Amino acid sequence: MVASHYAEPLLRHLKTAAPLMSSRESGAKTLAVLDAGIELQMLDCSLGWAWGYAGPDRRVGYIRADAIDA
Repeated sequence: MVASHYAEPLLRHLKTAAPLMSSRESGAKTLAVLDAGIELQMLDCSLGWAWGYAGPDRRVGYIRADAIDA
């Protein structure tokens, strides 16, 4: 198990606009729609989803990994 609250976030940027979701489950709530170029402080990336915080208000959520630069 990863202790994400102790992990150093990795700075990434969105390469395309993408929704920030409350979970990676089908039917999850969209928390925000983030523009291309927005910074993501990524704490985890697995199963096709990145988890971290992003946007001007630093909301925590999930973003499809294919929307993020490498």
